[in-house]
Amino acid sequence: MRGCPDIRNVFVAFLLWMVAHGASATGVEPAKDFRIDPAPCVAAAAAGDDDRTIGLCGALVDNDKTDKTDRIKALIARAAAYGRKDMTDRAIGDYSVALQLDPSLASTFNARGELWRKKGDRPKALADFGAAIKLNPDHFVAKANYKSLALELERLGALKAVAGKPSFNCATARRAVEKAICANPELADLDREINAANIRSLGEIQNPRDKRALQREQEEFIARRNAGFGRPGYNLQQEMKKRLQQLNGIDGY
Repeated sequence: MRGCPDIRNVFVAFLLWMVAHGASATGVEPAKDFRIDPAPCVAAAAAGDDDRTIGLCGALVDNDKTDKTDRIKALIARAAAYGRKDMTDRAIGDYSVALQLDPSLASTFNARGELWRKKGDRPKALADFGAAIKLNPDHFVAKANYKSLALELERLGALKAVAGKPSFNCATARRAVEKAICANPELADLDREINAANIRSLGEIQNPRDKRALQREQEEFIARRNAGFGRPGYNLQQEMKKRLQQLNGIDGY
């Protein structure tokens, strides 16, 4: 048709206009960059607002546009917030993901170790404290945690070795009360604890007269125990607990 522009030129011009304005021929706008600003997550964590930290940092963690460094920071911040809210498993999960992304984070190993210890998983806690120290030999908190846990495990091992065993040799027990103590693990533990508390108390006393007085009390307790066992109304376990409380004090010290 004369006087009308070539339809192909019009179409080409239209396409050029669409490209220049950032649109496609289908009318659908191109995908935008939906990266989230990490600043609110950092601010919430710094303010100690655990609920906002979990929400804001969680949005960073879940966004696939978040770069690695910001994701790690968000995971650690959210894990700390979970930990303070006693959501231990979730905190451990976040710390674990952070360590997968960057296994060189000594403080994160230590933080996860503290949570494992809180859960009662001492072997995993000890392993995490050890990993933190290996990465940073000068990590004071991890070293203190490792030492205290190692001592705890040593003490538990020692207690396990003597569990159910009294302070005396059951093979040479002759009295009925001694045989009863040997036959009952709870009574045996009580006897051992009484003996240990008496020895500790004697060691803490400086005055010789007071030391002799305490030893007489212990001897009188054993004499009453031996004479009272088997008689009507005598409760051996109750009397042993009472003696232990006397030695340890009202608060158990």
